[in-house]
Amino acid sequence: MPPNPSYISKVQEYNLLLLWMENTTIYIKNMVCNRCIWAVQRELKKLDLKPMNVVLGSAVIEGRVNDEKMDQIDSVLNDIGFELIDDRKSRLIESIRTEVINYIHYDHELEGNINFSDHLSKKLGYDYSYLSSLFSSVEGLTIEKYVILQRIEKVKELLIYDELTLSEIAYRMDYSSVQHLSNQFKKIIGMSPSVFKRTRGKKRKPLDKV
Repeated sequence: MPPNPSYISKVQEYNLLLLWMENTTIYIKNMVCNRCIWAVQRELKKLDLKPMNVVLGSAVIEGRVNDEKMDQIDSVLNDIGFELIDDRKSRLIESIRTEVINYIHYDHELEGNINFSDHLSKKLGYDYSYLSSLFSSVEGLTIEKYVILQRIEKVKELLIYDELTLSEIAYRMDYSSVQHLSNQFKKIIGMSPSVFKRTRGKKRKPLDKV
């Protein structure tokens, strides 16, 4: 489907539309970090393809890709733990997951100081109520719950790095207090942050398994 123009300028819209028409966009499940981007780029190049823009959740390949080559892409991506997404709703759910991961683990700043639900709606071009209903019906948990789970994963990471105090982590992750962070952490993980820190993260999951 063409790029959603709701949050870009007319010039950007035109350039992206040309890019979409002349090239092939694939949507990829389980991309959660910069290493994933590098791995996808590497595998596409091995197939003599020219990846023009690879980000979490998708890649733009120069030119039109035929069905035989698409099957090869699917095979090599499966071998390294990724998966091509064809269904529109599945792509949308993966886009929600990608936006949450980007926000919690990488960006953590929203343009214009808007809340995350408004950001998600604007970014993906759908009402938040629709996104929330779709995500819940397929994933079995709300977007809000998924955000909490990713926040806790980020807290785990920061605890393991051991560079920030718990107060600094609470502030960085937008918790109202250390107590709020500790209560939520213990409810989900089953132990306090201090106990988890002593275990050095043995219970940590990959982001795509959260």
